[in-house]
Amino acid sequence: MTTAESDRWRVKPGATVDLTAIDTRSTEGVEGKDEAAMALPDLHDRLRGLQERLWAEHTRSLLVVLQAIDAGGKDGAIKHLFQGLNPAGAQVVSFKAPSEEERDHDFLWRIHRRIPGKGETVVFNRSHYEDVLVVRVQNLAPEEVWRPRYDLINQFEGNLTAAGTRIVKILLHISKDEQAERFQARIDDPTKCWKFRVGDLEDRKKWDDYRAAFEEAVSRTSTADAPWYVVPADKKWYRNWAVSHIVVETLEAVDPQYPPCDEVEGVKIT
Repeated sequence: MTTAESDRWRVKPGATVDLTAIDTRSTEGVEGKDEAAMALPDLHDRLRGLQERLWAEHTRSLLVVLQAIDAGGKDGAIKHLFQGLNPAGAQVVSFKAPSEEERDHDFLWRIHRRIPGKGETVVFNRSHYEDVLVVRVQNLAPEEVWRPRYDLINQFEGNLTAAGTRIVKILLHISKDEQAERFQARIDDPTKCWKFRVGDLEDRKKWDDYRAAFEEAVSRTSTADAPWYVVPADKKWYRNWAVSHIVVETLEAVDPQYPPCDEVEGVKIT
């Protein structure tokens, strides 16, 4: 994958995002589901090798932030992405509503505690961006509280980057019609109905408010060191193909290396 190809999803610093102008059913870059399926085994192999090298190198780390509207496909993308990765160096962190202890601290406190250590790959299922998304739409804090958080987030991510953490942020972009289909599929499936809550319908009524919140968050916080990618995600197979490409390309740019074996040079086991 070339840089130009990944740029189809990348939000350039300073760009103003209009989600209504991005086709959620787009499959740009691949001919179809079969071609994507043929590409995935190679992508998985490359990702496994890169993650192993990152873990062995133990000097830098990778943070993948996944955000989406309800039923946007975060869980599915994570399951796909983590196929075959070494669990010793990879983990998923899911952020729910903050606990009482977390509310007693600044909004980034609980996030900073879960950032990846050296060599680690961590995926955030939701993240610090909830504090300019849900908090904004649900009026959980006044605007004078949540609006300064864009700059605080940029500073926070800049500090992480300076310390050796590569950050890649992915917004899974689905349509309102696709969300309705996925909600109905959850309700109709006894093995998935537990994932649906009545409150999801109340959130759905605020679709336009959430869209505006996502647009501003992505526009204000996509930087050269911590870019946002907006991935059309109505088609799950395309979502998986795109997310795999983005993460593989990000790690290839990091180019982690196995450490030298100086300590064992000349050692013979008898």
